[in-house]
Amino acid sequence: MTALDERPTVDDRRRPNPVWALLRNSWRQLTSMRTALTLLFLLAIASIPGSVLPQRAVSAQAVSDYFRDHPDLAPTLDRLGAFDAYASVWFSAIYVLLFTSLIGCIIPRVREHWRAARMTPPEAPRRLDRLAASVPAEEIDGTPAEAAERIRAMLRAARWRAIAREQADGGWTVSAEKGHLKETGNLVFHTALLCVLAGVAFGGWYGWHGNRILVAGPDTAFCNSVPQFDESDLGPRVDDADLPPFCLELTDFEARFLDTGMPESFEATATVEENGGARSERFAVNSPLRLDGASVYLLGHGYAPVIRYTDRYGVTQERVSPFLSTDLNQTSEGVAKFPDANVDPATGQRQDDQQVGFQGIYAPTMPTEGLVTISVHPAERNPGLTLLAYRGNLGEDAGIPNSVYSINQAQIDRGKLTQIGEAKLLRPGESWTLDDGSTVTFVGTREYATIAVRSDPGQLFVLFSSVLGLIGLTLSLYGKRRRVFFRITPGDLGESSTTGRSSFMEAGGLPRTDYPGFADEFAQLVAATRPGGGTAKDTAEGTV
Repeated sequence: MTALDERPTVDDRRRPNPVWALLRNSWRQLTSMRTALTLLFLLAIASIPGSVLPQRAVSAQAVSDYFRDHPDLAPTLDRLGAFDAYASVWFSAIYVLLFTSLIGCIIPRVREHWRAARMTPPEAPRRLDRLAASVPAEEIDGTPAEAAERIRAMLRAARWRAIAREQADGGWTVSAEKGHLKETGNLVFHTALLCVLAGVAFGGWYGWHGNRILVAGPDTAFCNSVPQFDESDLGPRVDDADLPPFCLELTDFEARFLDTGMPESFEATATVEENGGARSERFAVNSPLRLDGASVYLLGHGYAPVIRYTDRYGVTQERVSPFLSTDLNQTSEGVAKFPDANVDPATGQRQDDQQVGFQGIYAPTMPTEGLVTISVHPAERNPGLTLLAYRGNLGEDAGIPNSVYSINQAQIDRGKLTQIGEAKLLRPGESWTLDDGSTVTFVGTREYATIAVRSDPGQLFVLFSSVLGLIGLTLSLYGKRRRVFFRITPGDLGESSTTGRSSFMEAGGLPRTDYPGFADEFAQLVAATRPGGGTAKDTAEGTV
């Protein structure tokens, strides 16, 4: 076999690379407008779980409550990432694909639109009567050059892009087009959508947020740091040192309810220490507190019972324990733990089996009869606290995280923690003496506010992009792409002219997009070319 025989044939050289062909076709499919719209629709569907189901990034306690209320369904949803919808793999995949598709759609269209906007209107076709709208030749005043210039000036005054061209037979044509703003609006809208996605992504990278239950009082003040949040989420480009320094103390909380129990308004007053100074600020549910580098939002409200325990050695300890609401009437559940109770003063050693914890249900308005552990109104009109006492090892020293809102059930099941007597109902100021002579007192309550501290550096950019998108969408809806053509020929066409200088004009036009009103606009343009026809400025009303 010679070297000549080993050369590739013509068919071999023309056969496309299958990998390259697959990549090229996949890119074309991804960057098509149909794919972009499909991905946008899928993104909207993928956002539904984040709106319907509780999210860990917003409220981990709400997710825990969902697990408690739906023990069979919640684990399955959790494996699918439904409680972290916006950080899930499937949401991120749709997001990235949509971002890529929009870039691939916009860049070629911008190039084509720029080329089309710079081009002059095309020459008038030979047969104007074949266009969507047309009028036959009729006599007009002036030579073809004068008539063409008059028509061109009329169209330019009506904001048409118009050009007049002289023909070889002595006649003239006028070509005009309008409606490029429709495609401009389309591109502005899609570019704005791309900017919104970029702004959201930027906010996700450099933003952060944290939630905190802030109880009223100077001893429960909060300073902006990750360890002091009940739950927090920092962006990949943010660490604890990047958080702006400030402190908050909840000084007052005003909650107003209707007689039906529905909330009327929530308003919090806080002392803010920031930039070396202190000031008092008020904020509400729809009126966040704006700070330097962060915003504080009011999410919820509840009560924190103050429980004082005096152990058998006479040592008194006090806990301010936020109770979590279980219904709309603020029936709340929580615990007060005293792991350092009953320390023998002779030895100074803590007895692990003598730790004490109280699990309680608080009702701000107890019913006058019936079940006393259910509140009938969210305001504190007839408060009562029902307590269960436990003694033993609370399990706080095992190195395993425990909930601050419940007693460790595993310790009860293992017999490490035992219940003391029966449940006891206490009014504010009342005490309960336990079997070993120790006492527990329900001192009263403090109100608390559930706050969210957030920073989103892409927020203003997203807002600006959204406004820009609305402008682009308006232009794309009201813009109508269309073209009109006029042909003016000398007046000697075998007919007698009524004037010394006259020409014959025929016209035609076609809409480039769906435009039901084009026939009327075209008729007004033709009428404006006749003597006494006025101008064509009014023909553009409502369209661009």
